[in-house]
This record gives sequence, structure tokens and C-alpha cells, in this order.
Amino acid sequence: MSSIAKKIQEQQYEDQQQQQTHQTVVIRKAKISIGEVILLCALAIMVTFMGVKIVSNQAAIYETNKEIQLVETSIEEQGKVNDDLKVQVAELSTYERIWKKAAALGFKLNENNVKGVQ
Repeated sequence: MSSIAKKIQEQQYEDQQQQQTHQTVVIRKAKISIGEVILLCALAIMVTFMGVKIVSNQAAIYETNKEIQLVETSIEEQGKVNDDLKVQVAELSTYERIWKKAAALGFKLNENNVKGVQ
């Protein structure tokens, strides 16, 4: 009987160990509360809004810089035109040219009417 009793004890011991190893482990998922969901949604909306705002500001800055470049280019072109016109005025206002034009129109130089300017 001792061997039968021993076998029964060993079987009971194995059954207890199997019951302990077969215990169901309950894993609970971390639930997010409604307040946390609202905060996460608000954060996502804010990040999206700020991203769109940054991109739109960069686009506006790009357009403004483009307009500035166009104005600077037109200013440079007008400056070149002005310089060319100044050279043309200097060429046309020489004393010899004026004297020839006056002679062609019939004007004569009267030495008595010429006064010196100081």
C-alpha cells in the first residue's frame, strides 16, 4: 500500500501543479478614457492646423519675395533707360550742335547783346 499511496500522492501533486500552471492569466487592456481621447483629438487638430498655417505663411512669403524681385528688376531696367537718356541729353546739348541748329534756323550771333555771367 505504500507504493499505491505514494503513487496517489504523486498523482495529486502533479494534478495540483497542472492546475497551477493552467491558471488563466487575465490581461487587461489599458483603456483610454473619454477625456484622454478628447485631448488627443484636440492635439491632433492643433498640430494639423499649425502645419497648414506654417505652409500657407511660407507660400505667402515666397509670393512676396517674387514680387520684390520683379520690382527690383523693373527698377534696374528703368535706371538703365534713364542713364541712356542722360547720355543722349548730354550729346544733344553740346554747344556746337546748338550753334549749328540756331544757324540752320536763321539765328545770328549779335556780339553787342552777349553779356558775361559771373
